[in-house]
Amino acid sequence: MSEFPGWHGTTIVAVRRGGEVVVAGDGQVSLGQTVIKGSARKVRRLSPGGYDVVAGFAGSTADAFTLLERLEAKLEATPGQLARASVELAKDWRTDKYLQKLDAMLIVTDGRDLFVITGAGDVLEPEHDIAAIGSGGNFALAAARGLMATEMGAEDIARQAMAIAADICVYTNGNLTVEKISA
Repeated sequence: MSEFPGWHGTTIVAVRRGGEVVVAGDGQVSLGQTVIKGSARKVRRLSPGGYDVVAGFAGSTADAFTLLERLEAKLEATPGQLARASVELAKDWRTDKYLQKLDAMLIVTDGRDLFVITGAGDVLEPEHDIAAIGSGGNFALAAARGLMATEMGAEDIARQAMAIAADICVYTNGNLTVEKISA
């Protein structure tokens, strides 16, 4: 009996530098060894109540959209408080029986704060002003950390880190969605 191959794909990297945060994500979605779609949009701008937040997601798309809807509701309940909304989302995700089954991770930023949110109840503020998730996340993270020693801006670092990850990770492509947000 053969198992149904798992969905793979997505590399998201966020870089904070020079008063702005850039979130970049690739467009590849794979099923087993097959690329199903090369142009998925996994980085989105949310504006609940006029408060801008940029979010990138890795994992199941439907699950991620459910989490993004929940995050928007939390942001509407706590306007301008990304940290509080993120913690409330993580608490719900960890304790709600329906949400516990969701398979995704998020990077969120309002330009000031930058967090990785997981289903284990984690709200992590990354070190070195870089966060990365997904199948090529470790490659993008390592590349971005090395590029932080240069004079490059946040967008250039994010784009170059994604290019390096795409060269290494078979579940990552170079079709990028890039969103910038300032503090």
